[in-house]
Amino acid sequence: MTTATTAKPRTQRPGKGSRRISLPVLLLIIAGVLVLTSIVRLITGADGITSTGQMSTALRLAVPIGLAGLGGLWSERSGVVNIGLEGMMILGTWFGAWAGYQWGPWAGVVLGIVGGALGAVLHAVATVTFNVNHIVSGVALNILALGVTRYLSKFTFEEAPQGSSKQSPPIDSLGTFDIPGLSGWLETLNDKHWFLVSDVAGLLGGLITDLSPLTVIAVALVPATWWVLWRTAFGLRLRSCGENPVAAESLGVNVYKYKYIAVIISGGFAGLGGAFLSIVASNVYLDGQTAGRGYIGLAAMIFGNWMPGGLALGAGLFGYTDSLNLRGGTTNVHALILLLAILLVIGAAYLAWRKKYASALTTLVVSVLMFVWYLGTNEVPKQVVSATPYVVTLLVLSLSAQRLRMPKADGLPYRKGQGK
Repeated sequence: MTTATTAKPRTQRPGKGSRRISLPVLLLIIAGVLVLTSIVRLITGADGITSTGQMSTALRLAVPIGLAGLGGLWSERSGVVNIGLEGMMILGTWFGAWAGYQWGPWAGVVLGIVGGALGAVLHAVATVTFNVNHIVSGVALNILALGVTRYLSKFTFEEAPQGSSKQSPPIDSLGTFDIPGLSGWLETLNDKHWFLVSDVAGLLGGLITDLSPLTVIAVALVPATWWVLWRTAFGLRLRSCGENPVAAESLGVNVYKYKYIAVIISGGFAGLGGAFLSIVASNVYLDGQTAGRGYIGLAAMIFGNWMPGGLALGAGLFGYTDSLNLRGGTTNVHALILLLAILLVIGAAYLAWRKKYASALTTLVVSVLMFVWYLGTNEVPKQVVSATPYVVTLLVLSLSAQRLRMPKADGLPYRKGQGK
């Protein structure tokens, strides 16, 4: 006697349709992009796209974006969507500058963290305790932070020497340092403009040249976050709140407490990013200084699939495109158009190999348009350079959307005891 068994269809979870890229494959992709970049540099003569100065500037601009992204990572891994990162960064810039010009830059760093954390407390109270919609709470916090800092600036910075209602007095620098011997050698090697070798030297040189102590701390927070969230019992409990809070509560986890801790840490990271902008990046607070970096940090976190390593890559990409505004932007962006066109051809070939012919054809058409744009112009308008970071943000999110997998309970309302 035989029995027939019916196979149940397997449901596919969002974001699980594609295999995760392994580290060797990722390194191979990065190496391939470096080779193509070096070829484009030789063709176009735009040596600035891989110069030590360009990479150093990119790192400095990537730090606040990465810190905002880390803040979003902590919050969303606990199940709380944090659109309010921009507002927390704004609070960090103001509090960091206010304390920095009075008591020194390190005091400014500490008060910047506190300012961001205070904003996070408001977001946590609204979303965790009162179950306010996370998006509404975050947007409200952004508006509130902007209004509060403008109000406070009128009777603090306006009365201070060299200050105004939209600018703080100058803040003492934290100082910078190089790696003795190695930094100079890599910069000399980069100036040779050799194929690939000089490009790698420029990349590595930018990571160890003109460093602020706060930059080193910020970079170290990426592996520290990975270790705490994925290698400790505390991190496991916190992530369980973002995946299945009802199950976590049944195992004795105080879900409210972990959500509060995660959101406050999130605000502290965002506040630190804001303090970096006012203390390290410009040595002064300016109205509108964050310029949407909180939102870009959130985009970097999504690009990184809610993982610290991918987040760091996303922050580096956005920091690099942002740095084009400061160093030879029109020439460098024109050269990068050729690089993008080549990458799109490779992407079209890959899609065709995967038998996604419609997507391959669309990608190929876009690539041809990019080639026409490159060949028909000598440099791009300055407005295009200014918009590049935001355009890259939209492109990256749209292209990576199919590979994303957010925490299951991210943004969902939760009440204590709701599983009983």
